Amino acid sequence: MNTFSSWNDYWNFDHLVRRETRYIYDESVEEFLIAVVASSNCREMGIRKGSILWRAQLGCNRRVEYHPEVDEEIEEDGPHPPDRMIPLKGKASEGRANPKGIPYLYLSDGRDTALAETRPWKGTPISVSQFMILRDLKVIDCSKNQGGYLITYLNEPSPAEKENCVWAYINQTFAEPVNPDDRIADYVPTQIIAEVFKSKGLDGIVYKSSCGKGLNVVLFDLGVVKVLNGFLYELEEISFRFDQCANSYFCKDDS
Repeated sequence: MNTFSSWNDYWNFDHLVRRETRYIYDESVEEFLIAVVASSNCREMGIRKGSILWRAQLGCNRRVEYHPEVDEEIEEDGPHPPDRMIPLKGKASEGRANPKGIPYLYLSDGRDTALAETRPWKGTPISVSQFMILRDLKVIDCSKNQGGYLITYLNEPSPAEKENCVWAYINQTFAEPVNPDDRIADYVPTQIIAEVFKSKGLDGIVYKSSCGKGLNVVLFDLGVVKVLNGFLYELEEISFRFDQCANSYFCKDDS
């Protein structure tokens, strides 16, 4: 089967690989992954050699600089050095796309999106670098044709609507910020999808940022980029917006 059987196929796949069979796939998981690959052709996009992407990391590099005007060395903060802005091979932590120990490079298409993805608190220093792409890349854009909202159906929709719905959920799950309290199993579905694309010779995945207005890019090969520079930023202001997401309750005074 090369098409999705239901608009809810992603969540069925999610449940199976997190709760039942993780490394030996049953028939429904195999069929889902075949449908994902078959429907990904129209979501392929290129990133041209010389393109610039951004990456931000919390923290800074404490360094000693000589100041000739006072003829002394002064300790000051600066951005992380280039080797700190690229994940270390064999030491990568668990991520939405990568398993522990296998580093992928998480980038953004703009500075502000990269900064927002770190989810900093007021006063937090953030190191930011521009990365240049060293060769033409082919990636899968999970955000393509997504309207920014998710749909549920009471009855099965058309094949095209099923496909868009499944990809909307894939995009949403990749976009969810990594939480230190998350269980490793929470990352398994997106890690499997990323590894399938990697096995097909693709270079990475693109998805909408849930923190900023731009796109995030995950690259499988750390060697396809070059660090160009380093900047240090500090968050000055936070603006919160809250929406009620569940029904309210009211306590009755029995007295």
